[in-house]
Amino acid sequence: MSDPVPALPFRAEPFFEDKNRAFWILQGLGWSGAFLLRAVSGIANGQSIPSLVPVLISTVTGYSITLLMAVGYRFLLKQKPIVTWTMSILVAIVAGATAAFIDAWMFTTLNPVGSGASLKLFLGYLYLDFTLIGAWSALYYAINFYITVEEQADQLMRLENQANAAQLAMLRYQLNPHFLFNTLNSISTLVLLKQTDRANAMLSRLSAFLRYTLINEPTAQVTLEQEVETLKLYLEIEKMRFEDRLRPVFDIHPAVANARLPSLLLQPLVENAIKYAVTPQEEGADIVVTAQPVGENVRIVVSDTGPGLHAVDQRMTKGTGVGQTNIRDRLVQAFGERQSMETRSPPEGGYSVIIEMPLISAEPSRVAA
Repeated sequence: MSDPVPALPFRAEPFFEDKNRAFWILQGLGWSGAFLLRAVSGIANGQSIPSLVPVLISTVTGYSITLLMAVGYRFLLKQKPIVTWTMSILVAIVAGATAAFIDAWMFTTLNPVGSGASLKLFLGYLYLDFTLIGAWSALYYAINFYITVEEQADQLMRLENQANAAQLAMLRYQLNPHFLFNTLNSISTLVLLKQTDRANAMLSRLSAFLRYTLINEPTAQVTLEQEVETLKLYLEIEKMRFEDRLRPVFDIHPAVANARLPSLLLQPLVENAIKYAVTPQEEGADIVVTAQPVGENVRIVVSDTGPGLHAVDQRMTKGTGVGQTNIRDRLVQAFGERQSMETRSPPEGGYSVIIEMPLISAEPSRVAA
């Protein structure tokens, strides 16, 4: 049995993507259709085949005149609207009269008639030719208007995508300097205390963390599994400072491990938990990150066992607001209205941030490395 022939790599291409090609195709088809319509009508009315020669010459005349009109219209499209429409009407009238004059002259040359009959013949051709040229002009401008609208829509979409990418990049870049400042400050403290081994270890882990995060574009999306691995690298760095006071726990359901989300989305939540739950308490705190499927969504909860909003230092008013605002903005940019984010702080203490977003599995070509 012979091997199957591989499919040719044809790509669907919009008809008006190549405007010149589209013009010549429509120009040929339109005037060919006009000739066939007049020819069929003439034959139906009992005309002989040789008598269709004037129809063919008339069609060629119209084809040629409209080519010249296309050049003029292309220039007029760049002018002010009043100039465009006024001159276009004049061009159509002159073109129709020229075509009618040529048709009438050709007919009277082949079939001599009196001057009165020639005038009536000219007026008859004028009506027919002006109708055809007027329809051609209307179609020309309609197609150009359609192409312009499509190009503007595509340009607007590109600008919106660029704006979204710029905003996402800005939100991502706002997170990194804060984290780097804290980490480098900790390394500096270790160096001053002559704890070089711990300082070197922290530098190595910081290098691994940055290498893992900075290879991705700020606008990239990662899987939840990758985001958790990034958090673990970050927590390994912080654990050098807090040791047993920092107790991270991860509970990620396997069904949502490949869920897609903006990179470094959860890092500021964990950073806030360290700042407001671990740091102020002598015994430290647990930081728990859970992710579970909820219908067609994935629910991610970042919680801690700190004092919550009921402590003297109010978390929402002294630092977490900016980070959480960034997270909300990034969620809106990524998922629109199909997401939610809320915070909870029960009277007995603790603080939780609950995020729900669509459970969209990662696609290899669209997920960051």
